[in-house]
Amino acid sequence: MKTLHTILLLTVFLLVGSTSKSQQMQPAKVTIENLNGSFKLKVNNEPFYIKGAGLEFGAIDALANHNANSFRTWRTNNGKQSGKEVLDSAYSKGLYVTMGIEIGRERQGFDYNDSTAVQEQFDRVKAEVLELKDHPALLIWAIGNELNLHHTNPKVWDAVNDISKMIHEIDPNHLTTTTLAGIQQKEVDLIKNRCEDLDVLSIQLYADLPELPMRIKKFGWTGPYIVTEWGATGHWEVPTTEWGAPIEENSTIKAAKYLDRYNKAIAVDKTQCLGSYVFLWGQKQERTPTWYGIFSAKGEETESVDVMHYIWNDKWPENRSPRVKSFHLNGKTAYHNIKLKSNTSATASIIVEDPDNDKITYTWEVLKESTDLKDGGDLEQKPIEIKVEVLKNNEGKFEFKTPNKGAYRLFVYANDEDNNVATTNIPFLIE
Repeated sequence: MKTLHTILLLTVFLLVGSTSKSQQMQPAKVTIENLNGSFKLKVNNEPFYIKGAGLEFGAIDALANHNANSFRTWRTNNGKQSGKEVLDSAYSKGLYVTMGIEIGRERQGFDYNDSTAVQEQFDRVKAEVLELKDHPALLIWAIGNELNLHHTNPKVWDAVNDISKMIHEIDPNHLTTTTLAGIQQKEVDLIKNRCEDLDVLSIQLYADLPELPMRIKKFGWTGPYIVTEWGATGHWEVPTTEWGAPIEENSTIKAAKYLDRYNKAIAVDKTQCLGSYVFLWGQKQERTPTWYGIFSAKGEETESVDVMHYIWNDKWPENRSPRVKSFHLNGKTAYHNIKLKSNTSATASIIVEDPDNDKITYTWEVLKESTDLKDGGDLEQKPIEIKVEVLKNNEGKFEFKTPNKGAYRLFVYANDEDNNVATTNIPFLIE
């Protein structure tokens, strides 16, 4: 009897456990509530304001630890993880995912007059949606990324709308969107006329982000929207040297602008904006290896991570990142068009302060100026590192022998004792 009793208890436990797990693994029901033009995103009938980041290969656990609730991707399979693996990782950390769907871009040669190619794309996307649609971490489908960038054929929006309708037919639980590079009257009109099936519009802006509320009204977008990329001033938006090198802001200037832009453009719109995804929760090479990622290649956090923690928690993290006070090469800043002669001595100096009085260590790196220049965040290769003769390296001072003729950048990484870093660089030309 005791054995039978044990078997019965085990059977009940397994059945209850199986039912509980089955309930947990149900897809989330995602909707938008419209109260007289004021929109709210809801997940399982509970309000959900997106506090998130763009995340390709970045640290999902760090995102959860900073109290974000969501992240976005650009494709269902990033080459390292399948879409299911990404969603499983998100689910394990209590995060939702706006899942990107790769859509052909006209600027990369996709022809939307080619009906066969358009149908093959449609079929491929349908298979991706069928595979992932019931995952409990799924939030929104993002159909394509910046399809308006350098495009001329409006049929792309017909294809997006057809995909959106297909998604709604086979997946009644999740919303659809598409992301725009900036926002102009032309794009708003095209989306209104050709993409009526989309649930929400997504917009990506950088230095111009504070103008977004005005542009939303000016161009007549009255529906809900998400800011799916925002962050550092774009490499196309900054001054350049005489030889065409864009001048990157240091990590401290970037962080201040992150907070200012968020407050002026995203936090102020309580009516139409459903939240945002900051760019980029991780590290990537785009013009430089430090421009857009708010982490270093080693996974160290910059001041911009501090800012996002503050935005998501209304308080600063316990340990703050180092701050750049000044950075000079031969007494000049990046804005002074620094030109040097080869095989001569050059001296760089940086002043950094740490809010927690942590000990700072410095790492210096000379790279060739990038020549692998792409558009729209396409993959770029990091320039080669130049091994220079170091004459002095002590407490924020770095003296080195200049390399051969060419365009270069001097990078410095100021690390504290708690996995935080400040970054900055200066472009220079060897004549």
